[in-house]
Amino acid sequence: MKRTITDIDVTGKRVLLRVDFNVPLDENGSITDDSRIRKELPTIKYLLAKRAKLIICSHLGRPEGQYKPNLSLLPVAQRLVDILPLTKIKFAADCIGEKTEEEAKNLKEGEILLLENLRFHAEEEKNDPIFAQKLASLAEIYVDDAFGTAHRKHASVYGVAKLLPNAVGLLMGKEINTILGALENPERPFTAILGGSKVSDKIYVVMNMLNKVDNLLIGGGMAYTFLKALGYNVGKSLVDDTKVELARNILAEAEKKYVNVILPIDHICAESLSPNARPKKVRGVNIPDSLMALDIGPKTTKLFAKTIKKSASVIWNGPMGVFEFNKFSKGTEKVAKAVAKVNGKTIVGGGDSIAAIRKLGLEDSVTHISTGGGASLKLLEGEVLPGVEVIENI
Repeated sequence: MKRTITDIDVTGKRVLLRVDFNVPLDENGSITDDSRIRKELPTIKYLLAKRAKLIICSHLGRPEGQYKPNLSLLPVAQRLVDILPLTKIKFAADCIGEKTEEEAKNLKEGEILLLENLRFHAEEEKNDPIFAQKLASLAEIYVDDAFGTAHRKHASVYGVAKLLPNAVGLLMGKEINTILGALENPERPFTAILGGSKVSDKIYVVMNMLNKVDNLLIGGGMAYTFLKALGYNVGKSLVDDTKVELARNILAEAEKKYVNVILPIDHICAESLSPNARPKKVRGVNIPDSLMALDIGPKTTKLFAKTIKKSASVIWNGPMGVFEFNKFSKGTEKVAKAVAKVNGKTIVGGGDSIAAIRKLGLEDSVTHISTGGGASLKLLEGEVLPGVEVIENI
């Protein structure tokens, strides 16, 4: 078990809190979705209640080591003021330097200093030791609550943690314990639902899941590499020809391990990838040469839903079709509804899967929505995350 903020004394201490405030901004620089900020509130409020002097750092976008005004964290500071009106919140124009050091030093108990975008410095993503030392010099304790960057060996994630007494925040602790708990000791039957466009993005997840799950449901573009591996005609559907042989071997391995792999048995297709394309139902597994599959079909949806319904634990990552086109979003939405009806533990990760859950207002009907796409995938692959590994154990 990793040490959390409840295991250490933060009272009156300067605490450097790494968060994920990588929020979406419109062309006017206004925040369009502040859910990442609000998910951080339990940790922030806990530290403020302990009279910590709170120094918050985050990245925003990909400024590639340059100052870009449109990627400033100033709008986040302004939103924090709105959310926490009784807390004194200051904004540092840089994340390091003499002026920032002075502002951190003068911070009073129960106050917040939000640092400017870490990635305005190229040294952040390089895990530069001098940059890490400058960040560490601002505080006495380091807390990582940014699960979304836990798979990155960056200075603010890894380097600083090596230099200060450390712990994970409440959000990070929940992510790690929920996902690892589901993988290591699941209630059974345990079902994983994987989707998305590319097999290469999730091939290691599939391989690791074979050692964990009872059922593996594969939809989205990645399904057609597996169907081709079984000898089916997939028409113009997305296929990674370099992974067909590997897909064949994975299916053989699944059979040996008695894992029930379910692939699409019918499809919603079109002649081209376009929001205006006319959907065509293909009632069998084989797809005509002139068509490409863009969503799972109704028989597949029922088969998936039936398996999900019987499950005690479910992990879902990735859409069942081209979810961004409304005509081809039905499979993903129906899977979302099936997951929401499961009585056991349900974990949802990946942008489109989460978007489907939110679109249907089902957030309160799943156990956990992961805040870190890349990080959660790495955990599902069975990898150790640098941002987790570096934190001291209890």
